[in-house]
Amino acid sequence: MCGIAGFAGPFTNEIDAGTALRNMSATISHRGPDDDGFLETATRDGRYQIGLAHRRLSIIDLSTGHQPMGNEDGTVQVIFNGEIYNFHSLRDQLIALGHHFVTNSDTETIVHAYEQWGERCVEYFRGMFAFAIWDSHKERLFLARDRFGKKPMFLCETHGVLLFASEIKSILAFPGVHAEVDTVAVWDYFAYRYVPAPATLFRGIRKLMPGCYAIWEKGILTEKCYYRPPDREVFVDSPLPADPVGAFLDILDQAVNIRMIADVPFGAFLSGGIDSSAVVGLMSRHSAQPVKTFSVGFSEARYSELGYAKTIAEQFKTDHHELVVSQEHLMQYLPDLVRFRDAPVAEPSDIPIYLLAKEARKTVKMVLTGEGSDEFLGGYPKHVFERYAGWYQTIPGAMRHGLLEPLVQSLPYRFRRAKTAIVNFGLDRFEERMPRWFGALSDAERKDLVALSQPVNRASEVQFDTSPENSPLRRILYFDQTSWLPDNLLERGDRMTMAASLEARMPFMDHELAAFVSSLPDKYRVRGHTTKWILREAMKRLLPPAILQRPKVGFRVPVNEWFQGPMREYLYEHLKSSTSLTREYYRPAMLDKVLTDHVTGRQNHEKLLWSMLNLEIWHRQYLK
Repeated sequence: MCGIAGFAGPFTNEIDAGTALRNMSATISHRGPDDDGFLETATRDGRYQIGLAHRRLSIIDLSTGHQPMGNEDGTVQVIFNGEIYNFHSLRDQLIALGHHFVTNSDTETIVHAYEQWGERCVEYFRGMFAFAIWDSHKERLFLARDRFGKKPMFLCETHGVLLFASEIKSILAFPGVHAEVDTVAVWDYFAYRYVPAPATLFRGIRKLMPGCYAIWEKGILTEKCYYRPPDREVFVDSPLPADPVGAFLDILDQAVNIRMIADVPFGAFLSGGIDSSAVVGLMSRHSAQPVKTFSVGFSEARYSELGYAKTIAEQFKTDHHELVVSQEHLMQYLPDLVRFRDAPVAEPSDIPIYLLAKEARKTVKMVLTGEGSDEFLGGYPKHVFERYAGWYQTIPGAMRHGLLEPLVQSLPYRFRRAKTAIVNFGLDRFEERMPRWFGALSDAERKDLVALSQPVNRASEVQFDTSPENSPLRRILYFDQTSWLPDNLLERGDRMTMAASLEARMPFMDHELAAFVSSLPDKYRVRGHTTKWILREAMKRLLPPAILQRPKVGFRVPVNEWFQGPMREYLYEHLKSSTSLTREYYRPAMLDKVLTDHVTGRQNHEKLLWSMLNLEIWHRQYLK
């Protein structure tokens, strides 16, 4: 787990390439405090300069894993962020093909796999990765990102120079690159609560899409997709294993086991939900020592899951650590975390995750988490509700808009899921309904509140690139896997853990596990109103009923109460004061209404207000 940065292109005399490269590296030193490394070279004609920078967080092969790492004659050089979990078997395969290894690092596997298979090397890797390879023989730069976007890669082309990095702040450190807001991305942000790929809030800086690679050669950059999640395709019935639940458990167990490969102490984040509990239970099978587990709760007891986490910790006799946070932590750390993320903090849970990562880093350098289970196995209420959207839209519009929707909107906060479902059912377009399930505003709501002129939506179409003939479950899961997960949850997980110099691994996001569950009929994921059915069945062999049967809570932070009480003035100062940089984005009367409705308890707008607050903090951090 590391950070990478670099460039390729022609330089003017005003820019010192070596200094620029080191400045790019220094801004992401938190991603790799153990070591750094650089490569500065040029094409044979001297026209283009190439720079690679690497920051290392040592996890595997502590003594000989320095990067950039090359092949035998140094013509292929790689910098790598992530882990290749199947590197032992790939190493044996490559040795049999005549390749010579001099380290025990998974990084060297990438070098020889590229030599053997070229850009197709990415198809052989089981892991999480973002890497850059300079091939001096072909004079080309090869950039790649893992299938689901677990590891980040940002790109910027300016004055003929390609810049790339693990974090945007590294690109901003390059001479002549300035932070400018992309108002089209702002418009998308108010729908999604994050910016859908490939865009970012910074004009001119974009993401390399998950499951894609890019090749730079003689000043020309081309990008190609090598992988799409299997839920994109319409389900084709095929013979099932004799015991599908047992087969699922075997693959999940293997996914956990191979992610425990490390030469440093490691542990697990434990929330007390079924996902992290399953990971901890399976880790305990493969560990001779007690697994180190880390849990976070809140000073407001009804939002805290520490009791459930303790139940699992006691069952598996883990070395358990707990942390309690409050609203003071939120106000204290939020500006810093926006800076770490280079984007608004989309979820309030970023703060406790960061604080938990800092706590865990005192004793471990790597943790396993339960991230991805909901998006691949169908764990959210929307995965149950979406099937009813077509039925709801058969109700005459006058009855829907004149009676049902006003009635539901008047319901108190405890009916928030029903309110969200009815609002979303009323959105005819699938492309609008998907982001609205977890987002902030529908198209009509954006027009009411946001004073920006409505642009032509340039959001990536990847998340909607699935057949209308696909089942509602597979369509919504595909959206989650290509948008909600990589552009929000994985971005959060990467930045909040790496800000603490901690690596996080996610067994539920193993691509072989994803392929298996996608090959099963929908009922193995959502059966009736039961979510993650196959996981619940598999865990009957491992977890207590109290964990299996509890309803999904999610990692909720009590922002609703905090905005009505101790954070009220903080919120108003950011959104309405004369120093607000985003105040002009909103229609004043609607802004007042949103704030008043929330603080008086008439409506709960915590998601929207959280998004607005963080957008303002982002502006103050980068555009002041």
